[in-house]
Amino acid sequence: MSTGPGAASAPAPDPHDSPPTSDTRPSDDARPVRKSSMFSSLKVRNYRLFFMGQVVSNIGTWMQRIAQDWLVLSLTGSSAAVGITTALQFLPMLLFGLYGGVLVDRLRKRPALLVTQSSMALTALALAVLTLTGQVQVWHVYVAAFAVGLATVVDNPARQSFVSELVGPRQLQNAVSLNSANFQSARLVGPAVAGILITGVGTGYAFLFNGLSFIAPLTGLLLMRARELHVVERAPRGKGQLREGVRYVTGRPELIWPIVLVGFVGTFAFNFPVYLSAFADDVFHAGAGAYSMFNTLMAVGSVAGALLAARRGTARLRLLIAAAMAFGALEILAATTPTLWMFALLMVPLGLFGMTVNVTTNTSIQMSTDPAMRGRVMALYMMVFLGGSPVGAPIVGWVTDTYGARVGLAAGGAVAAVAAAVIGLILARVGNLRLSVGWHRGHPRVRFVPREQREQLAPAA
Repeated sequence: MSTGPGAASAPAPDPHDSPPTSDTRPSDDARPVRKSSMFSSLKVRNYRLFFMGQVVSNIGTWMQRIAQDWLVLSLTGSSAAVGITTALQFLPMLLFGLYGGVLVDRLRKRPALLVTQSSMALTALALAVLTLTGQVQVWHVYVAAFAVGLATVVDNPARQSFVSELVGPRQLQNAVSLNSANFQSARLVGPAVAGILITGVGTGYAFLFNGLSFIAPLTGLLLMRARELHVVERAPRGKGQLREGVRYVTGRPELIWPIVLVGFVGTFAFNFPVYLSAFADDVFHAGAGAYSMFNTLMAVGSVAGALLAARRGTARLRLLIAAAMAFGALEILAATTPTLWMFALLMVPLGLFGMTVNVTTNTSIQMSTDPAMRGRVMALYMMVFLGGSPVGAPIVGWVTDTYGARVGLAAGGAVAAVAAAVIGLILARVGNLRLSVGWHRGHPRVRFVPREQREQLAPAA
């Protein structure tokens, strides 16, 4: 196991994507398999148990997300209130995310996940009781959202870093992509079932299902074989570990700039509970069924994006930049669509490019990070990606309430596209790259190439 700066545990950076940070070449065991079966990591028993448990739990999670947003909108009639709920759920990650990462690096991942998953189950069951008895008020939903956020502070980095202990470095790319496909596949089922329950018997049963769904991942964790885990040395208790994690990330362009990019995207462009509920209710006047349909169609694209990533051998930063720009442009286009069905169809490519951003960032960060630092690095990544919602959701909700859902969605997409373009130029400059414009097999090609290659191509141009 590497205890150095991280290069020995990561794939070598692509010279066209980001600058190398170490002269150390990765070992053969650490290099990702470039071409593998789409479901190769499911051959690992422990990961298979983890994956199956998450299938059930993720369906419940999506059901609760839809029910929670619609319940708040029904109780208040305000998109800003939906934004506040989202903000409260992710506020703990913003405030305590780095401390959660320090804890995760010190703790054994499986016992930590048993505690966090159990606490989220109890929160969902409490909200179900309040809703089914007719006692629920909007502040109850706020408290429940904040409680889930507190558990997420440890649960998210623990789950993210636990994947590498389940499958090892060679299968990490595939396992991370399948995790995303798992989550987004549940998004196909969860919103649809939630829509039926909301319109048929009420939101309380969606909360009840989510609480009971945690039985599956808890059982999977208990059935795992500890001897088959890829053991990672835990960080000892000591002073300055938080600062050490921040220095580790800020000193590596291949880590800090993707995190900055997903910060902008997550804060302003990924606030779909606000955007989609407003389009369903205020723009198209179609109700909860349309809201569920929008989420389901976006999940179709997200699953496609995750499965394509599972077949991909590497996570290139240039793919991240291109996907983020396309994602922002699609949001701007969706904001201008005149009909419900045109808007709904755009949810599919939005989901695909959004998932490409998510998976590419997650995988590239994990594969470029020393295992002993992974908890802190993933906590910083999740803190920026999810913790931006407490800042962005109320702003997006206010813009949506004041200027309309179309302006809100277009503004979020513009932020994502501009941020991707600027950070792409920064990464190109840091990596000593230059823009090359030419022809390849009869087609125009625009790409970044190393300075030396650009200088060789210049006379021919």
